[in-house]
Amino acid sequence: MQMASNASLFGRNDLLAARERIAPYICRTPLTRSFLLSKATGREIWLKQENRQRTGSFKPRGALNKVISLTAAERDRGVVTASAGNHALGVAYACRALSVSKVDLFVQTTASTSKLNRLEEYAVNVHLVGATFEDAQQAALQRVRETGAVYIPAYDDPAIIAGQGTCGLEITEDLEDFDGVVVPVGGGGLIAGIAIAVKSVNPRVRVFGVNPSASPSALLSLERGYAVDPYEPQPTLADPLAGGFGATPFRLAKDLIDEVVLVTEEELKMGVTALIDSDQVLSEPAGAAGVGAVRSGKIGLSGRLVLVISGGNIDSATLKTVLNSVP
Repeated sequence: MQMASNASLFGRNDLLAARERIAPYICRTPLTRSFLLSKATGREIWLKQENRQRTGSFKPRGALNKVISLTAAERDRGVVTASAGNHALGVAYACRALSVSKVDLFVQTTASTSKLNRLEEYAVNVHLVGATFEDAQQAALQRVRETGAVYIPAYDDPAIIAGQGTCGLEITEDLEDFDGVVVPVGGGGLIAGIAIAVKSVNPRVRVFGVNPSASPSALLSLERGYAVDPYEPQPTLADPLAGGFGATPFRLAKDLIDEVVLVTEEELKMGVTALIDSDQVLSEPAGAAGVGAVRSGKIGLSGRLVLVISGGNIDSATLKTVLNSVP
């Protein structure tokens, strides 16, 4: 079934093709029922654990699909990207898997220590630039202009979205019947891909996005009718979700996203601790945004809900802050 309207030329078949390309390099992540979260919320809660993906987040899915699509000449020119941390890890992993040797990663200085430490595993050039994703992105684009290297977007690209959407394919195949899916939202690549995957199987499934209150760019985009990107966020523990909502995710998914809700910093922390206490799942605050939203009553839908745990790369200092501040 192909999507209608804005997604008429981009649908499930693009996601299926992406999965075939990236399958040798990723793992199929677990989708598990949470007994204790279900009991606490009065709904049936399932966890899609992208924190257990290669590099600790969903990001390799899109990065691999994009790098695979490059020609040999483009790979020889090298690649450049900007990131809050997880996308940089995804690109580094993809380039090592596909033997791309010239890789420049522009990472904002607020990236977690755990993500920066993990980048040491890869033969890449890491440049720490600015306090926000937009700072890092502008520096990366300047490098592209200077060198002719290929830019690998974090979210604003159909190949990236198709790769991220393979997460949604797995959900639809592993759980035949569910009422809603709750997705942490930053630039929009993940929620756009998942929305296409699940709505192509069952248009009645409700798709919820979760923005941090400090960076409500997805909510503002849907309210205003255009992609709000860039966006100047307030400080947040959910750095991967801070910044703008991309034009391509907006175009493909604006009619497929049913609602975007906001979570506070305290609710992000609650999501992290709730996952530890209920399922012994360790998530970064961004990855636990959906849990925080459900536990705080922001998601009104009853029935069977899938919560996407988008990443698990939390450093010990952040975890200590979270644990010390939540009763």
